[in-house]
Amino acid sequence: MASNVEGVAPYKHPYHLVDPSPWPILAAFAAATMLFGIVLYAHYNIHVVLGLGVAGVLACMFGWWRDVLKESRNPFMHTSVVRLGLRYGMLLFIASEVMFFVAFFWGYFHFALYPQHVSGAAHAVWPPAGVHTFDPWGLPFLNTMILLLSGCTVTWAHHALLEGDRKGLVQGLALTVLLGMSFTGLQAWEYSEAPFAFTGGVYPSTFFLATGFHGFHVIVGTIFLAVCLFRSMAGQMSPERHFGLEAAAWYWHFVDVVWLFLFVSIYWWGAGEIAAH
Repeated sequence: MASNVEGVAPYKHPYHLVDPSPWPILAAFAAATMLFGIVLYAHYNIHVVLGLGVAGVLACMFGWWRDVLKESRNPFMHTSVVRLGLRYGMLLFIASEVMFFVAFFWGYFHFALYPQHVSGAAHAVWPPAGVHTFDPWGLPFLNTMILLLSGCTVTWAHHALLEGDRKGLVQGLALTVLLGMSFTGLQAWEYSEAPFAFTGGVYPSTFFLATGFHGFHVIVGTIFLAVCLFRSMAGQMSPERHFGLEAAAWYWHFVDVVWLFLFVSIYWWGAGEIAAH
């Protein structure tokens, strides 16, 4: 099966058979430790196990993805068939994320359309009486513009790569990462100014869960794009081989679209009495 000719694949099939890896079993133990740590922290305020679990998960993520990046630089490993499989995998992952957010929207609209299920009163309203909401045309609208602009900059970076413009690629990715960090910072500021607390009832719970998990996805996407930025600066992206950037762009556009739904349904359509500042 092996070949001694330089530049010739060492196997006669287009599939990548991965080498034995310790990361799957280590990641499973780290995730179990983190879950056990959450239980101990929630019931007994013991946080050491949780910290060990989180550190273990992060270490496994770093090591596993480092190996994947090494494999991607070998043209005989990430063949056209393998890259097609990676695309299918990324599409299925995003589809699962769509259903993840569908659950949050389902919960929100259930209470928004049938507010009597919250208080039991026949003439209940949504948001519930006494709950002050954010002005949708303040920070939420600014964050919407930031995310829409970031969608343009990541598309610019992708097209620059396809045209062999490395400077445009790096600039576009750098701007996208900066905009993603700006979004996270403004959302943290918004939370600090929130007129309600997470434990303040159904509305605060649905609000923080939906927007908070989206914020977490923005952080993940920003890290994803930052890795692509560093790889681009190192010259590891080419017009022919750049699935990492392509997957990051898909994920980022998904994050953009989810935010538009959140802004329209929760901040704008679901606005009640605006909190005074």
